[in-house]
Amino acid sequence: MTSDILRPGGALLSGSVYGCLLNVQEELDRLGDAIYEAPYHGVPTGPVLYVKTPNTQIAAGQPVPIPDDVDQVRVGAALGIVIKTTLTRANAAQALEAIAGYTLVNDITVPHDSLFRQPLKHKCRDGFCPIGPRLVSASDLPDPATFIVRTYVNGVCRHEFRLDQLVRPVPTLLAEISDFTSLYPGDLILAGVSPSAPLAGVGDVVAIEIDGLGRLESPLVREGEQAA
Repeated sequence: MTSDILRPGGALLSGSVYGCLLNVQEELDRLGDAIYEAPYHGVPTGPVLYVKTPNTQIAAGQPVPIPDDVDQVRVGAALGIVIKTTLTRANAAQALEAIAGYTLVNDITVPHDSLFRQPLKHKCRDGFCPIGPRLVSASDLPDPATFIVRTYVNGVCRHEFRLDQLVRPVPTLLAEISDFTSLYPGDLILAGVSPSAPLAGVGDVVAIEIDGLGRLESPLVREGEQAA
């Protein structure tokens, strides 16, 4: 079954939104031996989280405002995992049972190199987290490891990757997050973004698709033009 992900009045999900760095194998492969040098000093032993603050969250179809000091953004197609019951120090089986459903998320980011610090300046601009257009019950979908995530720019498929490339599959990711912070009903976790996510700029229309979840489409406009 599907349900609207928007609340009355246009508000989005009720909880926090967390992204996860270095959870796609290609990210680690690209770093190569550099992962063992400063500032990383080895492969992460647990999930590396960041937040998408409330100002970033907008509905499907709404324009994404691109600041004047930004030429291009990275279109971060991601599977969004919505929590239905509180998770604290859970195992993978318990984490799987705690999933309400899945949605599409565009983790828009200003391109940058360092993964050492929380990339708030690059990931938390206004409107940089389109979500939707709907929530699909976990019981209606197969194992998310079988999903293919596709990214389109102006109607052309520019990138795709399979979620079996995740370093931590969805249940493992949620369980390991719950080891150090509780997850609550309404929280949204992004499974990971490919480092090959394409770039786009003002005037482009970007879209994300996952079979069974539909299509999340967003026009990119210059900041200040969205009201017009």
